[in-house]
Order: sequence, then C-alpha cells, then structure tokens
Amino acid sequence: MTEDYSDIINLPYRKSEKHPPMSLRDRAAQFAPFAALSGYDETLVEAVRDTNKTLKLSEEEKRGINAALKRLEDNLGARPLLTVRFFIPNSLKAGGSYMTVKDFAKRIDFERRELIFTDDLKISLDNICDISFD
Repeated sequence: MTEDYSDIINLPYRKSEKHPPMSLRDRAAQFAPFAALSGYDETLVEAVRDTNKTLKLSEEEKRGINAALKRLEDNLGARPLLTVRFFIPNSLKAGGSYMTVKDFAKRIDFERRELIFTDDLKISLDNICDISFD
C-alpha cells in the first residue's frame, strides 16, 4: 500500500445516485464538540460560582429594620424612596448573594411578608438586611 495516495488522487469523483449530498449543517454537526453528559457544563459553572452565607442580624439590627418598616407603613401614601439591602438565597446550593436596590415603595404585604416596589419587585421581609429612606 502506498502512503501518498498517488494511485487514487487523480480519479474522478462519483456522485451517489441513491443518496442526496449531506448538507453543510449536517456535516458541521459531525465535528461539533461531544457533550456526553448533558448539563455538565452548567453544573461546573454553578460549582465555581461564589455564594455568601446569610448574615445573622443582631437584635438591635432587627429592631432597626422593624422600626423602618413601621415608618414605611405610616408613610406609604407618599411613595418614599428607599435603599434596601437584602439577601437572595441560591436555589441550587447553600448560601446566596446580597443585592442593594434603590426604588420607590409601593406597599408591604404582611400576609406574604414582602416589600413591594413600584416596579413590582418583591423582597422577602425576612431577607432584608438594611433599609434607609432617601
């Protein structure tokens, strides 16, 4: 057997009469990366993503938040501008992240324990770390 293919290099190409030519898309799919484990890449990304532990508030901090919520409840008609720092739990693993929002308060839903802003963002009262009036 010759290694240089000189015996077949100049032969004419024969198109198949039975099979239509494969589309470029299908040919490209043959060389696409093989993902043997579906979702594996997403799992790796989630595993390396940093999460923070929830802070335990002191009794004094809890009283301050409750006082701010009472003040907010008394002034909801004025749609006060608030800055709220809160914890967002991670649904996939322990911990979560902290976020700060500056927005106008719409109402407090005590039944669901949520603070609702004018853009309909809802924050759990149990996850609030700090509230300030602007």
